[in-house]
Order: sequence, then C-alpha cells, then structure tokens
Amino acid sequence: MYLTMNRFKVAAAHAEEFEAMWKSRDSHLKTVPGFRSFALLKGPQNGDTILYASHTIWADEHSFRDWTRSEAFRAAHGGAKSSEHMYQGAPELELFEAVQVLEA
Repeated sequence: MYLTMNRFKVAAAHAEEFEAMWKSRDSHLKTVPGFRSFALLKGPQNGDTILYASHTIWADEHSFRDWTRSEAFRAAHGGAKSSEHMYQGAPELELFEAVQVLEA
C-alpha cells in the first residue's frame, strides 16, 4: 500500500469554498489503475487557518507515479491555480509506503 497526502492550510474565511471545490470536482481517480481510496480530511483550526489533508491510497508507488504522468492527473488539477487565494502557503505533499496494515 502507498499513501499520498497533501496538507493544505486554508484561510478560515474560505473553508466552505474550499470544501465545495473538492466535493464538486471530478478527480478522475476511479478510472486509474492502482487507485484504492480517497478522503478529504478536516483538521483543527489554528487562529484564522484550518488544516486540511487530501489522503489517497494506492496499490503501490508505481501506480501513483503513473497517475501523476497521466491525462487524468492533468484533468483533475487543471484549475489548481484558481484556488491559490484560499491557501496560507503552498500545499505540502507527503508520501508513505506501508510497513504494516491492520484492517477490521
């Protein structure tokens, strides 16, 4: 399993707009080989900033890397520049390879 996470510090005044953008976008992920799941997570508010994380699980690193070079990736991220006003700094990408996985 391979997990990718983008952390976003979003201005609290733009939180509803940020969430609506994610809920309405077509990520194209469901058609990508190796894709397992996606979640948008809302974290704590610190002053006028709310922490969010997009959390994607892949079968393996190769599947994720292939997606980043695909037309589906370009389509999913086509309007990214138009949302920069919502962020306090650039998103932070974090990548993880599973060492142990426990499931119910």
